[in-house]
Amino acid sequence: MVIREYLKLARSFNAVLTGISPVMGAIAMQQYDLTLLFFLFLIGFLGHTYGFVLNDILDYKIDRYESGITDRPLVSGTISMDRAWAFALSALILAFLLAIYLSLVSNNYLPLFILIISACFITLYDLISKKLPLTDFILGAGVFFLVLYGASTKVSFLYQLPLIVWIVCILGTIQVLFMNIVAGGLKDIENDFRKGANTLAVKLGVRVVHQELKISLGFKFVAYGIQLLDIIFVFLPFVIITTFIDSPFLIQWILLILIGFLMLFFSTKLLATQQFNRDTMRKYIGLHYYTNFALVPVLLMTLTPWALIIIIFPALGFLFSNFILHGTWLQPKTM
Repeated sequence: MVIREYLKLARSFNAVLTGISPVMGAIAMQQYDLTLLFFLFLIGFLGHTYGFVLNDILDYKIDRYESGITDRPLVSGTISMDRAWAFALSALILAFLLAIYLSLVSNNYLPLFILIISACFITLYDLISKKLPLTDFILGAGVFFLVLYGASTKVSFLYQLPLIVWIVCILGTIQVLFMNIVAGGLKDIENDFRKGANTLAVKLGVRVVHQELKISLGFKFVAYGIQLLDIIFVFLPFVIITTFIDSPFLIQWILLILIGFLMLFFSTKLLATQQFNRDTMRKYIGLHYYTNFALVPVLLMTLTPWALIIIIFPALGFLFSNFILHGTWLQPKTM
């Protein structure tokens, strides 16, 4: 089925999560207009599609030799390179058409400028991600500006943004850094090392020898360091922002501590993997992905308890996308 293959190419299993990124920025600004939030979600979803399809196009020469990702449409040949280019560019154009419409309606062009910056960073990452180490920070910048895009729809100047917005942008960036540097570095290490990709995992000595996964101490230090930074920033508002200091919810703290524990638990299981098994790694990466994501909606419960509902949608998108496209709940075959 053609639509099914395009959904695989778009990495639909985590597209909902990326789509919610600008929504998180808007909610941090206490923007609750459902129509606007829906448009922001569509723009984030389309941006996700563009970024991942372009990444698959540019990485095709490496990916086609990787046995664990034969379900990717470009590798399997179910979608041609020309059609993939058309799909990527169509998603990008449609995202900007929606963004231009929002700017015209609101007479605010700051968000459009920020979205252009985000798209440039994401494109640059796709172009050089396998050629230079630490390009993950470029992708992180792309997501930072995507979250900022959602927040900027309520202001005319960046200095009008409150501190919580910048913290949410940083949290989104940190989450992307873990997913790319740690999760992405591990799941792709066999092919990346063989093909000479300049990822941080390769540089830090992560190797697969006779299907045995060898993870260096330096790589583990980076992995836990990123997560520690994530936890610090999620609790920071309760120390430095008056609204959060004066309005603590007991259930909110319990949830943040529980989510933080689960996040560390799933990452420990991932880092303790001794045999290179892509399906097992996909499971732990997916579980970590969505526990990590849940931190920001729980944090934003201080502004509106309804923010907690947002947790449901990425999880449902992840589970049902995997089941419909791959016949498994927790192991996206295109990851």
